[in-house]
Amino acid sequence: MKTLTAVSAIDFNKMDGLIPAIIQDAETQKVLMLGFMNEEALSKTKEIGKVTFFSRTKNRLWTKGEESGNFLKVVSIAIDCDNDTLLIKVDPVGPVCHTGADTCFEESNTGNEIQFLTYLQDFIDKRKAEMPEGSYTTSLFQKGTRKITQKVGEEAVETIIGAMANDDENFIYEAGDLLYHLIVLLTHKGYRIEDIVRELKKRHK
Repeated sequence: MKTLTAVSAIDFNKMDGLIPAIIQDAETQKVLMLGFMNEEALSKTKEIGKVTFFSRTKNRLWTKGEESGNFLKVVSIAIDCDNDTLLIKVDPVGPVCHTGADTCFEESNTGNEIQFLTYLQDFIDKRKAEMPEGSYTTSLFQKGTRKITQKVGEEAVETIIGAMANDDENFIYEAGDLLYHLIVLLTHKGYRIEDIVRELKKRHK
């Protein structure tokens, strides 16, 4: 699977101008639905950041959610090894299926809470790659190792204080800050949260 960089890389000829697009929740990893795109639909999807299909029944472009408001906000687009199928990861706004179900396969769109760490890691990776102005994460990357490690240390102390004070609410809040800044530090150093998981799995064995 490759990240899509250009519409021209796709082979639209195999299915008379259409290609299948698998829609997956970026956080839960659940497959939400399958639709079809032509070149124009894909271009519009990339332009507006919302999944747009070519409706074979209506014979026109159709942005998912244009009537219901249940849009599919694009997180990433990847193309398969044969250049004729897309995997589009999204943040869904509301239920996906016209029946009101979470997915078109009548599955609940829920995942293990721990999966959010991968989603957060991907988000922080994106921040590092794009460095948008006004982002706190961007400011940390710009300030470098010293500032990021300082924040990790500060949040570690705050987490300890919360634990020692038996202030469970503050303890969890500060632990969240600690984990976030640790992921930023990992990313800054060229690693991901999964690298820590691999180390822990190795020790467990």
